Amino acid sequence: MVEVLTRPWQDALENLVASARRELMLVSPYVRRAAVGRITAACSRSGQSNLRVSMLTDLTIPTVLDGSLEPRALLDLVESFADCSVSVVPRLHAKVYIADDSVAIVTSANLTEAGLSANHECGVPLRDATAVSQLRADLRAYAALGNPAPRERLEALALATERVRQARDAALGSARRALRQRFEAELDAAQTEVLRTRAEGRTTHGIFCDTVLYILRRDGPLTTRQLHPRVRAIHPDLCDDSIDRIIAGVHFGKRWKHYVRNAQQALKRAGSLALEDRRWRVM
Repeated sequence: MVEVLTRPWQDALENLVASARRELMLVSPYVRRAAVGRITAACSRSGQSNLRVSMLTDLTIPTVLDGSLEPRALLDLVESFADCSVSVVPRLHAKVYIADDSVAIVTSANLTEAGLSANHECGVPLRDATAVSQLRADLRAYAALGNPAPRERLEALALATERVRQARDAALGSARRALRQRFEAELDAAQTEVLRTRAEGRTTHGIFCDTVLYILRRDGPLTTRQLHPRVRAIHPDLCDDSIDRIIAGVHFGKRWKHYVRNAQQALKRAGSLALEDRRWRVM
């Protein structure tokens, strides 16, 4: 029999957290402090401060500005668990919560108070160890396409987004040109912090190499023409032909197809890819 979770389902999440003995994986594009507080409180009650916690989320200016994603919620996780990693991954829409390899919840609910108790959400718990392990492996593989966000980067992002919200509120309440210009400057600075969080510590070449391998492992042999739109679907910010911005050494936009082709050739020279009948496949 398949169990179905509907609202409110916070008790089910807290039970999942309490059951974890080694590792807790949290996957949600929207994250707020009150919901993270439920996670940390459940772990505290169970004496599980030594858990390895992995958080996968996305970062966009609109979600930060409207409060759907609170950078300080991510900081709360990092400060609550000694072994905690936050990964920023592109185009994340999944909401998944996993304890060890024993249980997972796949749901429509974000890690927010609305998602846990107010919205009408649906979810399904998985307790088959093989299925849970496969789900975790897929999420780890996708997480590798993103970038880890260390504490100092999250702190910088939190400050930048707080400044841009303050500037926005001031600009909305005034017709003065100077305030509008301040808002635009703070918005640009916050966008730079978001891109830096996506890119710092990585190279354009490395990101595209990892993405090409991920897609070919997932979808099988593909031509270059078939491969390019799949890369663009994962990294729209890196593949925007209308911009050419360099943040932390990573190119956002324009020459992206050239970088993808370079990645394909480099992987071929390394013996990781082969080209047969005009289709690329993983060796």
